[in-house]
Amino acid sequence: MFAIIEDSGHQLRVELGQELVVDLRSDASNGDTLTFDRVLLANGGGASVIGQPLVDGATVEAEVIDESVKGPKLEIQKFRRRKNSRRHTGHRQKYTGIRVTAINVPNLEIVERKEEAPAEEVAATAE
Repeated sequence: MFAIIEDSGHQLRVELGQELVVDLRSDASNGDTLTFDRVLLANGGGASVIGQPLVDGATVEAEVIDESVKGPKLEIQKFRRRKNSRRHTGHRQKYTGIRVTAINVPNLEIVERKEEAPAEEVAATAE
């Protein structure tokens, strides 16, 4: 089961138990619950529910596991071949780490997949 949500202008594909980072929530602390109600699509294994543009009544709940995660450092350097014509700046984006705990979609049929046997075992049992 997975869902595609929209958060801060980004579309994210999320699954149950998945850990990911979203834009910084300054008011969130470890253990808090975030609710994402902008669900664009949900799939239960067999059937999909596609929103137009959003799925009515669908939510994704996530637990905050790390309130401040730092992204990679970006360094911007500009240089022109003149005296004292250099500029150096840097930026490091902050994110919030979350773990998806529930995907709630009304009228979604969830199909559990069975583990398939490896091809060698299937061939051995067929003989």
